[in-house]
Amino acid sequence: MSQSNAPKRPHSANLVDGADRAPARSMLRAVGFTDEDFKKPQIGIASTGSDLTPCNMHIDELATHATRGANEGGGKAVNFSTITISDGISMGTKGMRYSLVSREVIADSIETVIAGESMDGLVAIGGCDKNMPGCMIAIARLDRPAIFVYGGSILPGLHKEKPVDIVSVFEAVGRHAKGEIDDAELKEIESCAIPGAGSCGGMYTANSMATAIEALGMSLPGSSAQLAVSEDKRLDCENAGRQVAKLVELDLKPSDILSKKAFENAIRTCIALGGSTNIILHLLAIAHAANIDVAIDDFARIGEEIPLLADVKPFGKYNMSHLIRIGGIQPMMRILLDRGLLHGDCMTVTGKTIAENLEGVQPYSKDQDIIREWENPIKTSSHLRILRGNLSPTGAVGKITGKEGLHFKGTAKVYENEEDSLEGILAGEVVSGDVVVIRNEGPVGGPGMREMLSPTSAVAGRGLIKEVALITDGRFSGGSHGFDVGHITPEAAVGGPIGIVQNGDEIEIDAVANTISLNIPQAEYDARMAAFVPRGPGETRGVLGKFAKLTASASEGAVTDK
Repeated sequence: MSQSNAPKRPHSANLVDGADRAPARSMLRAVGFTDEDFKKPQIGIASTGSDLTPCNMHIDELATHATRGANEGGGKAVNFSTITISDGISMGTKGMRYSLVSREVIADSIETVIAGESMDGLVAIGGCDKNMPGCMIAIARLDRPAIFVYGGSILPGLHKEKPVDIVSVFEAVGRHAKGEIDDAELKEIESCAIPGAGSCGGMYTANSMATAIEALGMSLPGSSAQLAVSEDKRLDCENAGRQVAKLVELDLKPSDILSKKAFENAIRTCIALGGSTNIILHLLAIAHAANIDVAIDDFARIGEEIPLLADVKPFGKYNMSHLIRIGGIQPMMRILLDRGLLHGDCMTVTGKTIAENLEGVQPYSKDQDIIREWENPIKTSSHLRILRGNLSPTGAVGKITGKEGLHFKGTAKVYENEEDSLEGILAGEVVSGDVVVIRNEGPVGGPGMREMLSPTSAVAGRGLIKEVALITDGRFSGGSHGFDVGHITPEAAVGGPIGIVQNGDEIEIDAVANTISLNIPQAEYDARMAAFVPRGPGETRGVLGKFAKLTASASEGAVTDK
């Protein structure tokens, strides 16, 4: 930790102190600064609020509570906004190519405002998937006192007395194509699945990233497991504002919190709770921004130590609201700590260690079945599998809980993009025993590495989830489930071997040996690779073209400042 006698306004003093800064003060007076405010640390309140999506529709209101807390804590809050893209809305369209790109735009915009306006601290509030790693990448780059606040989880809808969410709607599309439900029931599900504000309500990417960020120590305890519309969430925002003002006083920065051990804590907690494959992509990117050496093999190593304990959606029974009801993630962190599987000495934004924060946390009640006993897990090791083989020499990511089996050998059904694959699945082209191959959807090929929730949900909706595998150089939504392997690297667009797969080839995936293989003779493999001419980037101009030119491989987090 840095010296406690550091200036209370280490950055804003340069902006507003002295006769030569009169023009800056004059501008700030117009937005409400008083003489006293110039003596306070400036706390940026970064809102991702937007009417674009229910995940973010309430965040501007939450920002007012963070503002109140920062001001009451002795700081001067300064509000600004950044963008969002809704995965759930753009999914299955070309617009989804901008989702991962938005992570970089959000990070760049927050870094630009905080550094450009010489702010001393930051509260960032995010809801939809890419908001959260985008905020955290900026926080890590800036290395100024900061707290991330999760916008909170949505409540499930109700259809025929069963909880439903956005994934239910995607899967209903497949059921509709199969003839299992009619137009009227599809509309019923569509109309009731999203009852209000908040992020998608399973252990999908938003809740997975909220879990990871709290376990990293960068959110206040409990922030990851609160309903979006709740007094708990409003208080979380106010407390975050107050605490950042205190962190400025203490000079406690992200670099005092983000360490290799902190990332190991995040990985362990997310595995136990059934986190999304996207945590791999995003934690790699956050670690890169923080100059911490985290690699995909760390997920493989740690994954052998941690069982999957949470019976949560998309593969399980329960929604995030159910997990919130029994105590959220804190009791799970306490289980891991008591078993020596969390680094309790890691510092957090409370100014206390993980172990100190978990003192007094009560265990899950004995009468719940959301979190399994350690000795009776859903899976004895991680559902997140790092696979290698002649189809993915530099690594791929499988999301395999064991419910689908641990081994799949099937026949390739190749599609050059997501749209063609969805059309083929819904039309009945894909049958039991097929391995759906979707390529040219990687960070460069898309560009933007779209999520394949529409195809995976169509497979599930057509009743093939245990009979069909799906592999891609794109990625998966946290809502995807089944025998799915994404993040295949190198991607097809840059010459990866997924680009040489042909219809009818045998593909084998082993989630125990952690291999993914194209079962053709070596001479045939070599000949195809020698003749292969990759397509290259899907776009060369605009923001997508910039991303394609700058992005690293998915196995390196698809960062743009490598």
